[in-house]
Amino acid sequence: MNRLQNLFANKKSNLLSIYFTAGYPELNTTLDIAEALEKAGADFLEIGFPYSDPVADGPTIQQSSEKALENGMTLNVLFEQLKQLRERVTIPVLLMGYINPIVQYGIERFCKKAAEVGVDGVIVPDLPIYEYEKLYADTFKQNNLSNIFLVTPNTSEERISKIDGLSNSFIYLLSSSSITGSTLNVSTSIEDYYKRIKGMELANPTIIGFGISNNASYNKACEYANGAIVGSAFVKHLAKDNYLQTIPDFIDNIRPKS
Repeated sequence: MNRLQNLFANKKSNLLSIYFTAGYPELNTTLDIAEALEKAGADFLEIGFPYSDPVADGPTIQQSSEKALENGMTLNVLFEQLKQLRERVTIPVLLMGYINPIVQYGIERFCKKAAEVGVDGVIVPDLPIYEYEKLYADTFKQNNLSNIFLVTPNTSEERISKIDGLSNSFIYLLSSSSITGSTLNVSTSIEDYYKRIKGMELANPTIIGFGISNNASYNKACEYANGAIVGSAFVKHLAKDNYLQTIPDFIDNIRPKS
């Protein structure tokens, strides 16, 4: 059992994950941000590795990726930084990015490096299910890495059941079929989608992402899932001059301390 699986075994509701782009706003602040987020109360983290063609990302995360690449962030640099990850961070950490840089780096090499530095899972939005199942599942399992699949309002129940069977930590529910940074707008159709997923009684927990930016949208997501992911709103926060010092305030605005 990795840290991610252990987290979901022990905490069933109101989970909070934060996404940020490695190498943004500065090249060498990845671990500083991760450590500050844990201290502020985040349950787990998603560290994005930048790519020049991020098809699912909205303008905010696209711009952070462009800046990170300009700063010199690569997978080699990221893994070098993450060598000290488990000296400073104890909560689960996932890497999120696109398949092209992973293939260029080498799938087996990527998984081995991720495991060596203490990464618990990977989110690759453009990795087809059949490729994962036929080509890469064994490599992920050998390195104790959870592969996180994405579900949208358009995903069929047959496909969702397939994803549930291949998953071993949580399923990422997109709040819409749009890009990141969209506002969470729970229309009747989206509410039906959430209820439909909940009614399927999946074996794996679900976490809602895309459009979570404040306490209201976080609470709404938690009504239908085990927790929520904040991405673009936090990346915007990182554009502030005093972003490290004000991370506790950011987290408190999403999930106030009880």
